[in-house]
Amino acid sequence: MAQPLAVYTNMQNQVIVWDRGIMRKVDYLPPVEVKTGRTAIPYLDNSRSFKIYYKGGARTVNAGFTNEFVVSDNLIAFLNAKSLKVFDNGNIKDLSTFCTQYYMGDSVLMFFDGVRSEYKAYYNGTVYPIEGFLAGNPLEVVKVSDNIAAYDNYANQFRIFYHGNIIEQEDYAVSSFEVGRNTVAYVDINRQFKIFHNGKTYLTEEFPPSAFQVGDNVAAYVSNDGYFKVFYGDSVRSLGFFTPEFRVADNMVTYRDPGGYFKVFYKGDIYTLESYYPEKTVVQYNSIAYVNRANILRLFTEGEIYDVTNAELESWQLNYDVIKYQIGRNMFRIYYKGTEYSQ
Repeated sequence: MAQPLAVYTNMQNQVIVWDRGIMRKVDYLPPVEVKTGRTAIPYLDNSRSFKIYYKGGARTVNAGFTNEFVVSDNLIAFLNAKSLKVFDNGNIKDLSTFCTQYYMGDSVLMFFDGVRSEYKAYYNGTVYPIEGFLAGNPLEVVKVSDNIAAYDNYANQFRIFYHGNIIEQEDYAVSSFEVGRNTVAYVDINRQFKIFHNGKTYLTEEFPPSAFQVGDNVAAYVSNDGYFKVFYGDSVRSLGFFTPEFRVADNMVTYRDPGGYFKVFYKGDIYTLESYYPEKTVVQYNSIAYVNRANILRLFTEGEIYDVTNAELESWQLNYDVIKYQIGRNMFRIYYKGTEYSQ
């Protein structure tokens, strides 16, 4: 996986991209809108031309036609009027000349093609047919995350699109489900709690949980009998009899334990970060960032804890595992895995 990116506009109105430890000037006027992906940075420049920074340089895609764009790890989807296009690995592909609805994950893009009146999925360079437009209305619930999509189809059957295949998961619709990388958790028609993971389905609870969330290869939930549990590595681990405030994002499960401690479950291990639960945390990918009570911007990344800075900050932002922060009006810093970078 490529090292993530960061972008900011300095006091000279120059657009600066941090890429693999190098600061690059890519534009000379502040953009109208900019978004940061893991491998590319799409933006509308000062004249509303749509540009994409990718592998060391920015290229102009069109001059003033793009009205909407979204970015993920590997893909950029954008609309020119109602025409949907995707930028993937340096190439632009036309998906539909009339698109009214789309959902994007890191590597999969599910969309409604109004020309042929059917749902399709773009994955790994190929467009797959998903569902014909039978009922006169769009699908009511579609959820896409990373490399997977799940939905109730027009026949009220629960389906999963995974690695280019449609999996006939349930013969009946499900009312509650969440998706993450390689993973779908749901309550079936018999009110049993199941988890689909890496092509296998696990019956994890006989009764629906009171709450559940799904991330990348991980799910967390509070069982019907009051236990906080985490599904990881094809098995369920009970963390205790309590109902915590918890959050699942990407690879991270953060929660408040019964003693009020701030903890994280990360790839099979539990880490204690603070003796209290912070009011504001940002969780992305393999990282958690927050300002602690000592006014230190702290970063947890891949099992390591870093104190980034104790300076008074104008702003800070976590994108994937990279922290971008500003001190004063014109001092910008990038922090990644224990190393600080500046222009």
